[in-house]
Amino acid sequence: MNFEALKPQVETIVKNSNVLILHDCLLQICELLEANISYYNWVGFYFKNGDKEELKLNAYVGAPTDHTIIPFGKGICGQVAVSNQNFVVPDVSAQDNYIACSITVKAEIVVPIFVNGENIGQIDIDSNTPNPFTDADERFLEFVCAKVAEIL
Repeated sequence: MNFEALKPQVETIVKNSNVLILHDCLLQICELLEANISYYNWVGFYFKNGDKEELKLNAYVGAPTDHTIIPFGKGICGQVAVSNQNFVVPDVSAQDNYIACSITVKAEIVVPIFVNGENIGQIDIDSNTPNPFTDADERFLEFVCAKVAEIL
């Protein structure tokens, strides 16, 4: 399925957020993306953990992970928390500061979520396919993050 076809579905989930708790809304987005984009094998949302310099895992779909708390600066997610920039990793084995979640993961993309100009979280996608992410993935995930920001 193409990204443009998924956008209205993301918008519908966000519009229904007033009847869903945040976790359930985020989980529906994770499920939508993982089910419709073949190379999105793990989809999750991390958010700043209060006043701590760390991220805490919220909703996700995919293999269970031990990485429910990630310090700022550590791994791809932790680096995005500091840099405020998208991070596309075509080959995780080439990254020195990568936190391995599964031996099957080959690539990762992380896009920050901004509320009032502040990076408060991110969407994290792992792929078992080498180098699958394009500019279209980045633009689509930026759209998803902007929609999620509307309900935070």
